[in-house]
Amino acid sequence: MSKGLIGKKLGMTRLFTSDGTSVPVTVIEAGPAYVTQLKTKETDGYTAVQLGFGTRRHPTKAALGHTGKAGLSEQSFRMIKEFPVISPDLSLGQAVTLDIFNPGERISVVGTSKGKGFAGVMKRHGFGGGRATHGCLTPRSGGSIGCAADPSRVFPGKKMAGHAGAVRKTVKNLMVVDVRPDYGVILVRGAVPGPTGGFLLLKKG
Repeated sequence: MSKGLIGKKLGMTRLFTSDGTSVPVTVIEAGPAYVTQLKTKETDGYTAVQLGFGTRRHPTKAALGHTGKAGLSEQSFRMIKEFPVISPDLSLGQAVTLDIFNPGERISVVGTSKGKGFAGVMKRHGFGGGRATHGCLTPRSGGSIGCAADPSRVFPGKKMAGHAGAVRKTVKNLMVVDVRPDYGVILVRGAVPGPTGGFLLLKKG
């Protein structure tokens, strides 16, 4: 059994418990993902399963050749990712569904955060900014970025203005509220990275 699955974020909503409590949940379309390759210690040096999810409109010959080895010659996947395996009961071309998840268990969700474009230090890093009165002309500036004489340079990694967002993010310890195989969706408590329609990696443990 695979230790994870590929999904797509559909949006957020809420559920009401029996006592009337409102629980915010993210609806994720998870699976079915198909086994495109099985990694073994004998051939690759480690054990893992490669899963394909989604459909690519204009597949390359290399992609079709890779999936063809798994008996999926007519399919080309939008995303292909590897996951550890819990038990070696998988075969090439097999479909992995969201049945591997159970309500109440904790999972990690990996995604790409929303891109914000070029942003200043207040929006990008949460700076407090300078005083906005008494003639200050740059209230949203980052201020001094280093010394002149010594070391007479700006250290790498200095928090400055630049491209914000669009980075890989992992949210751990999210609870699975419900699994609905009839609709092919899984409901996870709270928010997950990325926009609606973005691809996600759901990992057990």
